Amino acid sequence: MAWETFNNFTSSNIVSLRYDSTTSTLEVSFHNGGLYHYYDVPPQIWEALKVASSQGQYLAAHIKGHYRYSKV
Repeated sequence: MAWETFNNFTSSNIVSLRYDSTTSTLEVSFHNGGLYHYYDVPPQIWEALKVASSQGQYLAAHIKGHYRYSKV
């Protein structure tokens, strides 16, 4: 996997975000210790997540419930 990490944000819920464009996998690490992979996430969703005013709100509105995921 070739992860691209996005660290330019502050969130009360999310620790880190990474995206692998070769597999379209989004990795989200939470402050509570949870680590999740979201699958088949298009690159435009990743780009929109990075520029969102709140990454947590964007994740809740546009990714959770829309893409298959697994706890890692």
